[in-house]
Parts: sequence; structure tokens; C-alpha cells
Amino acid sequence: MFVERDIAELMQQIARQDVLEIGSNGTIQHVRGASLAHIAECYGFEYYETLRTGHQKAYVLVRMYRDPRPEARAREAAAITAHPQAGNGGTVPGMRQGTLKPLAEAAEAVAGMKDRIRFDIGGAAVDKRQQMTAYGFCAFAALFMAALGKPVLGLVVGVTLTAFLVGAFRFGAVRRSRIAQRLRDAGYLQVRDERGAERFLRPGQQLPGHANPFAS
Repeated sequence: MFVERDIAELMQQIARQDVLEIGSNGTIQHVRGASLAHIAECYGFEYYETLRTGHQKAYVLVRMYRDPRPEARAREAAAITAHPQAGNGGTVPGMRQGTLKPLAEAAEAVAGMKDRIRFDIGGAAVDKRQQMTAYGFCAFAALFMAALGKPVLGLVVGVTLTAFLVGAFRFGAVRRSRIAQRLRDAGYLQVRDERGAERFLRPGQQLPGHANPFAS
């Protein structure tokens, strides 16, 4: 039921919009988001970015844009012809009917999309400003306990929280590095966008409104 709803909502966006927001209802996890993003690619869209959203940032919002290139329009025409009932209970490109589980021929592409999504949402783990904010909270907790007349407890709390954060940040950085290597091995291009954020693009991909958004 939820799969059919998600596919129907995606197909409605594809028919009406040039920018897709997969997971805008705050209920899509990264695995399902990758499958839906792959379907959108088959209809001539390109991946843009992923943000965390929802309660406790447990869900993802995947943004995609309509690619104006002829090859993208050809993909769209082929998908429409092959799947005339997509969004109405029929088959969709690359997925087993009635599910968001990829067929064998789409498994590699969906895995690559999943890694791009994970790489984007893992960026917060290495964001220096967010790290400083987290460490600042540890210091505040220690000082607060000291102000209550419990300096030893405050020191223990501060050290414990800091050690936990250091381990979590290192784990996140290592995991993101491994994802980046898989994407490079798969042929994606690692670049920095106009905001200085690391991105992975397919060869020839461009973002909307830019002839070459990543020119040095």
C-alpha cells in the first residue's frame, strides 16, 4: 500500500514538476529513496542532493531536477512506452512489480544512488561547525553540573560525552570515505560545488541553470 502510494506520488510529480522532492511528506528512508530516485532517473531526471528531515532526522528528502539533454528525454520516452500504467498499479522501470526492490539489471544503479544519498546525509558527521556545536554542548553540560555543586560529576559527564562524540565523528568520517571510494570506483566524478560541499556527479551531469557549475 505504501509502495503504491509513494510511486503514485512520484509519478504525479514527474508529470507536473521540473524539480522533484522525494520524501517531502517526511516518511522516506534512504533505501526507498534510492529506488524512487532511480525510477525518476529513468524518466529523465538527475540527482541533485539529499537532506535529513522528519522526526529526529530519521528520514531523507531527495531533490532531483529534469535534465534537458536529449539523452534524458530519450530515457523518458522509452520509460513511458514500456510502462504505460506506472503510478496506476502497473510496472515501473527497474523495480519488481508492486515493490521498490530493484531488478537485477537495476541493482548496480540503485546501489550507486544509495551511496550518493548516504554520502550527502553523512556530510553532517564531518561538518566542522556542527562538531564545534556538539563539543560546546559537552562543555556546557560539565559547567552546569559544576554550578550545581557537582564538579566531579560534571567532569565525568563532560569527558564521557566528548569521548562518545569523538568516536562517532571518526566512525562517520571513515564510513563516508569508504562510500566516496565506491563512488569513484563506479565512475562518478568527485567535485566541490559553489558552496564548497563535496559532491559526486555522473560524467556529463550539470546542475540546473549552470553551464558548468563546478568550473574552477
